[in-house]
Amino acid sequence: MRQRLEFAAAWPFIKILGILPRPLARGLGIGLAWAVYILHVRLRQVGMRNLELAFPEKTEPERARILRGEFASLGRQLAEVCHFPKYTAENVEQVVVYDGLENYTQAYARGKGVLFLTAHFGGWELSAFSHSMHGHWMHVVMRPLDNVYLDRMSREYRTMHGNKVVDKDNFVRGLLSAMHAGEAVGVLMDTNMTPPQGVFVDFFGIAACTASGLARIALRTDAAVVPAFTIWDAAIGKYRLRFDPAVELLRTGDLEADITANTQKFTSIIEGYVRKYPEQWLWVHRRWKTRPPGQASLY
Repeated sequence: MRQRLEFAAAWPFIKILGILPRPLARGLGIGLAWAVYILHVRLRQVGMRNLELAFPEKTEPERARILRGEFASLGRQLAEVCHFPKYTAENVEQVVVYDGLENYTQAYARGKGVLFLTAHFGGWELSAFSHSMHGHWMHVVMRPLDNVYLDRMSREYRTMHGNKVVDKDNFVRGLLSAMHAGEAVGVLMDTNMTPPQGVFVDFFGIAACTASGLARIALRTDAAVVPAFTIWDAAIGKYRLRFDPAVELLRTGDLEADITANTQKFTSIIEGYVRKYPEQWLWVHRRWKTRPPGQASLY
C-alpha cells in the first residue's frame, strides 16, 4: 500500500513535467528539486559533509552553492526523463549531442565488447537512452528500485529503444555474456560498496570502497573501457554525451593488484570529471560510508 501511495504521489508530477514544453518542464523540475533541498534536512547534511570531505579548502557558502547546483542538475534531468516518450531519433539532438563519438566507434570495432565507465553525473539517465536512439543499444546495470511501480516505469523508459537491463544481482554473468558477444554495457561505479565486491581506492584523497567488477571483467575479457559522461552545457542549452578514448589497462601479472590499480585508475577519471563539474555529481550519496577496518565512520 505504501508503495502505491508513493507512486500515486509521484505520478502527477511525472505527467505534468512530461506535458509541459521542455523549458518550462526544466524550470519546474529545478523548482521541485530545490524544494527537496530545503525540506530534506538529512540529504542536505550528507551533501554538505561530502563536500567538506572532498573540498576542505572551500568555504561553507561555496559548498552550499555546489550542493544547490547539484539539486538543480537533478531537477533538470527529471524533467528530461519525463519527456522520454516524446523523443525520436530526429529530435533527440535538441537535448543531447555527441562529443567524441569516434572514441566509442573505434572501441566497439575491436569486437571484444565495450564497458562504459560512468557515474551518477550530469544527465546519466539520458546517456544510454539517447545513444540507443541512434541505433547503439546497450546493457544497463540496474539495482531494482524499492518502489515496484517506479521500478517498472524506470525499466520501461530505459529499455524503450532497445536497451536491455542487467540486474545488479546478476552483474558478473551478464557482463561476461555481453563482452563475449562484443556488446556494450554501461556501469555506474561511483557508489559505496562493501567487501568483497568492493576494494578500497582513493577518491578525493579518502579511501572509498569501490566496485571492482568493471576492472575484473575488463582484465578477463580485454573489453575496451570507455569513459562516458553526459555533461550539461549551459552555453548550448543541451547535454553533451562525451566519450573519451579507451583506458589503457594496467597489467603486471598480479591479478588482484591489477584489479585494485585499474579500479583506482577508473575512480581517478570519475574524480577528474567531478572536480571539473562539481555541481553535476550526486553529493547526497554516502560515498565514504564503508570504512577500512579500524577507521571510524565519517558520517
